[in-house]
Amino acid sequence: MTLVSGPLTTERKEPAKRTPPPPALPLAAGAVTAVVATVALTGLTAASASRVLPGAAVATGAVAVTAVVLTLLRPALRAVRSARAATAAWTGERPADARRAASEAREDAWTVLGWCLAALVVLGAAWFLCTNDRAVQRTFFDGDVMGLSAGEILSAFGTNLFIAVVAQVLILAWGLTLALARMAPGRAGRPLRLLATTYIDGFRAVPAIIIIYLIGFGLPLAEVPLLSSLSPVWFAILALTLTYGAYVAEVFRAGIESVAPGQSAAARSLGLSQSATLRHVVLPQATRRVVPPLLNDFISLQKDTALVNVIGTIDAFNQSKIYASNHFNLSSVTVVAALFVLVTIPQARLVDRLTAREQRRGKGA
Repeated sequence: MTLVSGPLTTERKEPAKRTPPPPALPLAAGAVTAVVATVALTGLTAASASRVLPGAAVATGAVAVTAVVLTLLRPALRAVRSARAATAAWTGERPADARRAASEAREDAWTVLGWCLAALVVLGAAWFLCTNDRAVQRTFFDGDVMGLSAGEILSAFGTNLFIAVVAQVLILAWGLTLALARMAPGRAGRPLRLLATTYIDGFRAVPAIIIIYLIGFGLPLAEVPLLSSLSPVWFAILALTLTYGAYVAEVFRAGIESVAPGQSAAARSLGLSQSATLRHVVLPQATRRVVPPLLNDFISLQKDTALVNVIGTIDAFNQSKIYASNHFNLSSVTVVAALFVLVTIPQARLVDRLTAREQRRGKGA
């Protein structure tokens, strides 16, 4: 028996890099586009036959549907062409070209499907407004009632803005005071920390409308000196300040704690006192970091000014309810909603920009 010794070698074969043919997603995108166009045109035809919509509205809708379909037709056809190119490249053993073409086909197909989904949402909203002989449209979007009530509601909306602006100033001061009290150092600051924590937890737990109700009706009933003679507007400002001060205090505390401890240590080593370090080093950095969350709280504050109607303040919402009761229609309340939207959305976009700028600054650092 002869033994042959030698190196044991094994041959490994690399698997062939093959890209499977793209799925039928491009064809599905084209089919969904056709379905959306059919549904839209069928709905417009039915609305025209039943005279739910005037002829001009039907013609405008038909033009809009045609424009959307033509806009989506180009990426749909491009997705089909890319899918065919991917299949041909896969068959011709060109995996790189096949992967690239398949990726382009999927991207175009998902783009078409995304816009089709948005179109279906718009069509659903249009159907909701036109159903039951346009009952929803007449209830919430009656042009006559909206035009009749817009002037007085806009005038009353100034009360909401006044409450929001004055309360914001007071909330900033009160919230910062609470934050500093909750962060009072040492054993000497323990009573302040306990009181501030109790206050913050309590006012964050109680709904704002209850605080407004208790202050708006409780202080006059208790005949508290100086406070009981305030107007409902100032009762509302006081209630919102007490409520939102608790939220803003936590925002300030998070911003202060986010400043690196080395900043305070460096300032103290240069001879600055504790208060000077806080005022000149910590607070400027913390304030810059908490601007976006503070703006979010102030957006919520502006919306919550509508709650002051429970204590009789003639704000925009209360004024709209008067018109709604007189005309048995809620279009005046829609005017109030539109005013809040016009005030809130620009601030929301400002928050997004500030957040993005802070993120870029953090990455640059």
